[in-house]
Amino acid sequence: MNNIQKPSLMLVDGMALLFRAFYATAVTGQFMINSKGIPTNGIHGFIKHLFTAVSSFKPTHLAVCWDMGSKTFRTELFDAYKGNRGEAPVELIPQFDLVKEVVASFDIPNIGLEGYEADDCIGTIANQIKEYAHVSILTGDQDILQLLDERISVILLKKGYGNYHVHTPQTFWEEKGITPRQMIDLKALMGDPSDNYPGVKGIGEKTALKLLQEFDHVEGIIANLDRLSKSNKTKIEQDLEMLHLSRRLAEIKCDVPVSCTLEDAGLRIEKEKALNKLMELELRGLQRLLPLDEAYVS
Repeated sequence: MNNIQKPSLMLVDGMALLFRAFYATAVTGQFMINSKGIPTNGIHGFIKHLFTAVSSFKPTHLAVCWDMGSKTFRTELFDAYKGNRGEAPVELIPQFDLVKEVVASFDIPNIGLEGYEADDCIGTIANQIKEYAHVSILTGDQDILQLLDERISVILLKKGYGNYHVHTPQTFWEEKGITPRQMIDLKALMGDPSDNYPGVKGIGEKTALKLLQEFDHVEGIIANLDRLSKSNKTKIEQDLEMLHLSRRLAEIKCDVPVSCTLEDAGLRIEKEKALNKLMELELRGLQRLLPLDEAYVS
């Protein structure tokens, strides 16, 4: 391998992959129950997503970030945050711990911190490591696009395996007409139904984008309320508190106390250890996906 090549770290949103994999097969009831009575469909699909992406993008380093329970600083700020999400399906629950065991058996770091979401860990590590390596983030979640910059790209999973939409600051600008950082203000204005916070009632994406293109950010809009149409001015004045709160909920924290060194995240899988774990869980047909023959990092 050419030594001048800059290393590349792929940060993976573990829950995004696991949930996507689980629901893709759960709809038809294919839970892949092994002889110990444990469903493994989510883990199976997770591994497939993970190593399909590794073979597509060839990162030299890899780490997986996880949510650690549903209580975070965001639920403390706003009780109803993500309150629209039901309990996890009973078949998925045992797979949460097992999938981390599988990741550990590949010698890939599992990273998570109570009180924070996986996104906060991803944002923090991406910003620590981007000085030394190209960073890409693998997820299905658009929220993470706020982290885009010249050294951080986002790989959004599309339907099926091996289909991606790769975002850079340029593609984001072309699509939305705002910068990645302005996405935080966009969500503050329009809210996020999937995370269950409202933003400003009556302001949708079109109006929010127009306001941001004109006034840059939430503070700029508030400073210029008199220049807004009467109806937009009224809407914002009535929901000022929620606007500020929504912005705090929308922003990914990039200074949480987690770290990951490139040394820890080098992609080198010990064949026997990895295959033993797959055999133990009766996860079949995944061997050929593992990058066993080539350690990317000497």
